[in-house]
Amino acid sequence: MHFHHHGYVSGDPRVQPAAGVGLDRPDELPDRMDVLIVGTGPAGMLAAAQLAQFPGVSTRIIERRPGRLAIGQADGIQARSVETFQAFGFAERIIAEAYRITEMAFWKPDPADATRIVRSARALDDPAGISEFPHLIVNQARVLDYFAEFMANSPARMRPDYGWDFVRLEVGEGDYPVTVTLTRTAGPDAGTERTVRAKYVVGADGARSRVRDSIGCTMAGDKANHAWGVMDVLANTDFPDIRTKCAITSGSGGSILLIPREGGHLFRMYVDLGVVPEGDAGAVRQTSIEQIIAQANAIIHPYTLDVRNVAWHSVYEVGHRLTDRFDDVVPADRGTRTPRVFITGDACHTHSAKAGQGMNVSMQDGFNIGWKLGHVLEGRSPEELLATYSAERQVVAKNLIDFDKEWSTLMAKKPEEFNSPSELEDFYVSTAEFPAGFMTQYAPSILIGEPAHQDLAAGFPIGKRFKSAPVVRVCDTNPLHLGHQATADGRWRIYVFADPAVAGAPSPTTDLAAWLAEAPDSPLAATPEGLDRDAWFDVKVIYQQPHTEVDITAVPDVFKPQVGPFALTYLEKVYGTDPSADIFDLRGISRDGAVVVVRPDQYVATVLPLTATAELAAFFAPLLPRQSAVPVS
Repeated sequence: MHFHHHGYVSGDPRVQPAAGVGLDRPDELPDRMDVLIVGTGPAGMLAAAQLAQFPGVSTRIIERRPGRLAIGQADGIQARSVETFQAFGFAERIIAEAYRITEMAFWKPDPADATRIVRSARALDDPAGISEFPHLIVNQARVLDYFAEFMANSPARMRPDYGWDFVRLEVGEGDYPVTVTLTRTAGPDAGTERTVRAKYVVGADGARSRVRDSIGCTMAGDKANHAWGVMDVLANTDFPDIRTKCAITSGSGGSILLIPREGGHLFRMYVDLGVVPEGDAGAVRQTSIEQIIAQANAIIHPYTLDVRNVAWHSVYEVGHRLTDRFDDVVPADRGTRTPRVFITGDACHTHSAKAGQGMNVSMQDGFNIGWKLGHVLEGRSPEELLATYSAERQVVAKNLIDFDKEWSTLMAKKPEEFNSPSELEDFYVSTAEFPAGFMTQYAPSILIGEPAHQDLAAGFPIGKRFKSAPVVRVCDTNPLHLGHQATADGRWRIYVFADPAVAGAPSPTTDLAAWLAEAPDSPLAATPEGLDRDAWFDVKVIYQQPHTEVDITAVPDVFKPQVGPFALTYLEKVYGTDPSADIFDLRGISRDGAVVVVRPDQYVATVLPLTATAELAAFFAPLLPRQSAVPVS
């Protein structure tokens, strides 16, 4: 955690100094703003939290509820999301309160008596070590609480505007081209309408999104044909795996997905209610909690479930739907104008809840659009950047729906319908990387380079998230994870993996450092005069030698920038290898060195040789202001 560079901090260092719009933020919703986010679900809150790091951007997030969410429907937190939480500063705290999934048990009909279920297999949740972060279960409301805390502590001092419902919008001309009509839902003026104007609008308003309807997006997909009852309950039971995630298939054909919850007692059951008949007209949604409990007891026979308290329950029908686009630009206008309205999360992709994907994919939607809006509105990047949101995230959503169709189909199968006795657990193990959130790979674009030099860092696939690895920080000898040092502050990361030469000796690393600091076509030259040298780009160096062999006084100054009003030298960007887990070996990094560029949302943008300064300049040229400021020296 970086602080004291603006002066001594005696209080909570997570509370960053207020700046820009955070210095005098009005309590009441203003008439004009740069970004209006509709909905305080995971996608909306993450986008708002990211934008709160841009104090020059006026952002408001509205919610029709009068206050915070008390209990959320989503609860599965995949490892990729926990990586994201690390960037927002609350991974350790949410891990401490969450339930951690380490194994999944599979229960099937007893071959000797099909009326009974028996445990048939166990599977490790992450047998390949996909991530150093765990797979968690925790109430969605707590995730939103942590993002709200981060927003409030950020320079923009953002907080949700509760009690406002979205009605409609129109996109026109001018500096604030989006006109939005809202309705007050709480307080003495409830029911009154209000019009505000914004430069951009983000619709995070769920599966029945009015923002989506306002921009003419259509959802297409298969019709829901299978119903599930879901309940969060406190109960006594003799079922032995009640505190282990389980897939249960009974002899009668019914199935349950059991997910223990945080706190030691609460658990969730997705209970199979069967195929929805034609002409049902939603009648299955009237299934009572008593019927759901009775069905659960029938499925887990010979065990019994004595429910003492129901925290929440619902009935839903599995359907898979995807919008035709994720912004307001119709195909005929692509390339002639940039988007002004975006949709995220359930507003653009819906599916079953049993793979634990909805909240996780939605949050990555918010991360993706959040930093891009911040860069455009602060003048760091041209508006063309915003067109990449729909292009990138629609592919991810399509892949998610394809995966969820397979998983949902398997979960609904009867025992005699499986191709092999182990088909369900085999699928769970073989596809583990996808639900964990690590199969996303963005295609080449203005944000993603071609893989011409991928062999220089094979373990950092271009377009995929930056997979962390151990290093040792030179200045304080601390062993730590390199990726964990990247916070959600909106900056690009340039990781310089050094050649074999020692720090400061004539070498490609030293030459690159000089170019980064002095060349007019260096990306750092775009940093506006008056800002810290690392305000837009976080440049780190990892030497091949152990930390004890790196002379920090010989390290080039570009890796030791002066920051804050006192121009203090920042030493924490210089690393050596960890002798027990050499990052060069772990991630297949060439001993000739490499440059790995990582986007603000943690995805690898390009890999280049240390000598490829022209290519590095060319990569950033379309992503930076058309006219750069005075070169950084």
